[in-house]
Amino acid sequence: MFSARRLAAVACPLLVLSAAACTPGAAHQDAKPPSAGPSASSSGGKNDGLRLTDAIGRLKVARESRSGYERDRFRLWTDADHDGCDTRKEVLLAEAVKKPRQGKSCKLTGGSWRSYYDDKTVTDARKLDIDHVVPLAEAWDSGASKWTPERREQYANDLGSERSLVAVSLGPNRTKGDKDPAEWMPPAKDATCTYATDWVTAKLRWQLTADRAEIKALRTTAAGCKDATVTVTPAP
Repeated sequence: MFSARRLAAVACPLLVLSAAACTPGAAHQDAKPPSAGPSASSSGGKNDGLRLTDAIGRLKVARESRSGYERDRFRLWTDADHDGCDTRKEVLLAEAVKKPRQGKSCKLTGGSWRSYYDDKTVTDARKLDIDHVVPLAEAWDSGASKWTPERREQYANDLGSERSLVAVSLGPNRTKGDKDPAEWMPPAKDATCTYATDWVTAKLRWQLTADRAEIKALRTTAAGCKDATVTVTPAP
């Protein structure tokens, strides 16, 4: 089973790894934990955590193209470790605030989750989506169209990073759709820094590009996220 990714929330000034979802000028608790483990830039170089503004500067700027995109080009919800729990259920188990009961064939009952996009508690797993922070279509637009099917499957089921997949309530995720940060940000005010950091982390991890409007929106958000830092482990 994929290891638990939620840790006890800590105040923003103490966050020194992947993200700090900070209200500008104030500290508060974040729904998502800082990530652990070795850090590396998208080019493979080591770092101890980049400031969000500096990490944005490492994104390659390029035009996007959705030509040829179909959602089924990304194989979803595999069971890579053959433990009976597919990717969706692994994320639900990892991000549960209150662990659900796990039955035969990894059937989950009970449990509760905090959807950080809208800062709501959800007690029914059926009312949660597992969101690709960088949507599949956006990934296609910014580099995944050139990947092999196997690489796209790895991306769609990325359990190797705490920042790639998140359990969130249906409403904001359906509103988000395939939009990038120039077009959509989470409705919860305290989620913006975490979301921007998650977005940049995922893009650097997979060496995806960004368009100019996206970069501009990320920089605007990052200006209010003084304690946010990014640590990236490149995708294998």
